[in-house]
Amino acid sequence: MSELTFETKPPAVYAAIAAVTAKLAKEGIAKNKKNDQQGYKFRGIDDVYNALSAHIAEAGLCILPRVTSREVTERTTRNGGVLFYTVLDVEFDFVAASDGSKHTVRVPGEAMDSGDKSTNKAMSAAYKYACMQAFCIPTEGDNDPDKTTHDVAPSKGIGYHDPKGDVGLDVPLVEATDAAARVRNVLAANNPTEARSLNVELNKNQDLYMAAWRLLHSKERSTFKKLLDAADEVTQ
Repeated sequence: MSELTFETKPPAVYAAIAAVTAKLAKEGIAKNKKNDQQGYKFRGIDDVYNALSAHIAEAGLCILPRVTSREVTERTTRNGGVLFYTVLDVEFDFVAASDGSKHTVRVPGEAMDSGDKSTNKAMSAAYKYACMQAFCIPTEGDNDPDKTTHDVAPSKGIGYHDPKGDVGLDVPLVEATDAAARVRNVLAANNPTEARSLNVELNKNQDLYMAAWRLLHSKERSTFKKLLDAADEVTQ
């Protein structure tokens, strides 16, 4: 007597993602936009929307955002103006319309703006990089955070944010990872004095502490800043 066998179909969401990836592998998205201050080229959010919209519709794929955390810091420019620096953690559900299966992609989004657009820009940045990584997109308005570089006055060492977009820092990953781990050790000890000492040390190498800062979660950054503030209160 033969046994009955049942085939289990894989979730349709992965076939949909693969279909979009195949389309974009042939077309790519060129870096046609240019940063106004630093001159590097980048792919704008509108370029990503225009390249994706038809393909995700054809594949029956929906991309639905969900912000899980939001942190806004008020900063001062070198000219005395005000900038709002927003850091988001965003989850994007890639959902197949055919069977409702989904895959969630989680990415951070960071942006600055002198008005009320920093959150919008951070959302755009998160979406752009989620799609570029999920679909492996090759390179072939002001709403995009890579279009402008703000001139921000330096703050307390490791709290400084360098919005260079696609421009990387010349720091070995192992060194940045080690520096980030040292910050986490200080957080675990909850010691303001150690936090201030480490901050002074890392501040001697601007590229290193900025690279380490990018490896930390927004909540870790916020907690480290609070330890620095606590250290300042002790010395006053």
